[in-house]
Amino acid sequence: MSWQSALACWYLRRRFRPETLKPGIDVERARALTAKRVWSPPVPRDWRLREAYEAHDAPLRGEWLERIDTSPATDAGPTVLYCHGGGYYFCSPRTHRSIVFGLATRAAARAFSLDYRLAPEHRYPAALDDATAAYRRLIALGTAPGSIVIAGDSAGGGLALATLIALRDAGDPLPAGGLLFSPWTDLAVAGVSIRENDSVDPMFCGASIARAAQIYLGDTPATDPYASPVYADLHGLPPLLIMVGSTEVLLDDSRRVANSAHAAGVDCECEVWTKMPHAWPVFAPFIPESNRALDHAAAFVRRVTISA
Repeated sequence: MSWQSALACWYLRRRFRPETLKPGIDVERARALTAKRVWSPPVPRDWRLREAYEAHDAPLRGEWLERIDTSPATDAGPTVLYCHGGGYYFCSPRTHRSIVFGLATRAAARAFSLDYRLAPEHRYPAALDDATAAYRRLIALGTAPGSIVIAGDSAGGGLALATLIALRDAGDPLPAGGLLFSPWTDLAVAGVSIRENDSVDPMFCGASIARAAQIYLGDTPATDPYASPVYADLHGLPPLLIMVGSTEVLLDDSRRVANSAHAAGVDCECEVWTKMPHAWPVFAPFIPESNRALDHAAAFVRRVTISA
């Protein structure tokens, strides 16, 4: 564990975890604090950031990171459809530029970071509807399914997996793979790690997960497989790469998905990183482990899109 990651855990335990210990969730406060603290990295050299936040940009409403070189060879490269984390009720593509920029540049892939609708104004299935619509729009614009990887962290990781399941069930052509960083896949909060890691997770207390789930779910049962993909049949999905920290309360959200994927015959690798905080790749480029995780994730993107 690097000193940088130890420092990040110390900071999260002092500044973020106390918010999750409160008995309720103040959605507006969470959004305001995130907007205040967000750090936006510079656009990488030889790349351009194209913001698409107008109503007419839907269903591809969000941000594109694209190489300035737009030769035919460049266009044939991978595409990452990214779903940001934030419990389905806060954060945005802007708050997750560090992880998207780091992944895209390492994988030599164009990336689209989706600005899906947030709860409680737009509860389930709004986020899932937005993600599936964005994927279908990419296909309609000529992007080959085999060149796309759907990725996400935390709630966005759960959303990425739910999107794969919804696309499979609808008979859509599937992308080349799914990349999940610390995914939140069980909104019923039934994982053993919710209790076992409650005192060691530097970011969350276990009880906060159920409170966040209710904001997104509304009246939807927490075990609905499109809201909580840990309860879904995973047969027929493309290769998956899951990364999760060993001390996360959401550790079992990853391990249970990996077990189900293996049982269904899905190519799934689940990496458990020692003492890493929740969704730690978002701290790139400051934490060495974040950079190494993104290196491995980018290799996965290249591998599955080449073999698709």
